[in-house]
Amino acid sequence: MEVATIQRFQCSSWIDLRTFEGKPRGSLRYSLRFNEDKRLRVVSLALDKRRDHPLRSLSDNNSSAVLETGSLLHSPSDEEQILKRKAEEVKPYLNGRSIYLVGMMGSGKTTVGKIMARALGYTLFDSDTLIEQAMNGTSVAEIFEHFGESVFREKETEALKKLSLTYHQVVVSTGGGAVIRPINWKYMHKGISIWLDVPLEVLAHRIAAVGTDSRPLLHDDESEDIYTAALNRLSKIWDGRGEAYNNANARVSLENIALKLGYKSVSDLTPTEIAIEAFEQVQSYLDNKDGIARPDGL
Repeated sequence: MEVATIQRFQCSSWIDLRTFEGKPRGSLRYSLRFNEDKRLRVVSLALDKRRDHPLRSLSDNNSSAVLETGSLLHSPSDEEQILKRKAEEVKPYLNGRSIYLVGMMGSGKTTVGKIMARALGYTLFDSDTLIEQAMNGTSVAEIFEHFGESVFREKETEALKKLSLTYHQVVVSTGGGAVIRPINWKYMHKGISIWLDVPLEVLAHRIAAVGTDSRPLLHDDESEDIYTAALNRLSKIWDGRGEAYNNANARVSLENIALKLGYKSVSDLTPTEIAIEAFEQVQSYLDNKDGIARPDGL
């Protein structure tokens, strides 16, 4: 979630049910409805491979066009239904715990967070927005310029502390650098943290498309073209914080999703697809966690 978030990527729906096969009794319950979801995806993928291009069900304008795959229909409404069912499967096991999305700038935390919050009936908070409000409307870029990064990081920790101690059933879109302070993980681990792992080259393209005015950490070198400058700076930032993202409870790799779907590019993924995968990874984490937290009354 940085101040400016790229609002769109592209994808079709997917749910990887292989992680559920062979689960022991007492693990998270999953319904037969997912078998139908899996059948739909297998058929779609088979047809897709014959055409040698990614299966596309959404246009750039989010049209309601429907792609016919034999006797099966795959449309945006199918994707929404899969998202809804997956959220319904996961929500009882969250027991009201919040979700914290972490990742590099431009990884789509706010966009994906909105979809997850809506599906769960949770409230979305953007930590950068909370910091700006605490600083009387001063933008993140202005905070960095006039007060320095250290002040921003202190305000970031205060925001995460307040969210973790005061709120439940929220999805929090954090800043890219929230992971570098161990105290922040203490607060985020009161809920479930999810790392949106996006290739640096993809992030650089997204950032180059909208500019770096709202991203103070990317203002170092203006002598290069914006993509090259963004990629070089992102690489340096990654070297300093990349390992910290591994503290997240779950990882959502956009490269892995694209590979499973047979896509040629991560750019073919849409936020809803990523949100579905995020729920998959949360369920996998809860299912494999020692002493899994069961829904109240079970």
